[in-house]
Amino acid sequence: MHLCRRRFLHLAAGAAVLPASVSAQAYPSRPVKIIVGQAAGSASDIVARLIAQFLSEKLGQQFLVEVRPGAAGNIATEAVTHMPPTATRCCW
Repeated sequence: MHLCRRRFLHLAAGAAVLPASVSAQAYPSRPVKIIVGQAAGSASDIVARLIAQFLSEKLGQQFLVEVRPGAAGNIATEAVTHMPPTATRCCW
């Protein structure tokens, strides 16, 4: 069987990645906080809560929705930027 260089490199890369993918932990490992920069009860808030519920059911991990309205979304953005770097976060 003739094995061209490109095919060999693809197989070698796949073999190198396989052990890393087997030992990977499930993501996310901590609760995820979704920060909404609109008022409570707004369309953004409702959609964020529906997505959080869907993801919680599918991934088996807790998703929290926090509403931070005001200043055209700057308050929510500031809350996200001042979170600890290890926190799993999402800004809507």
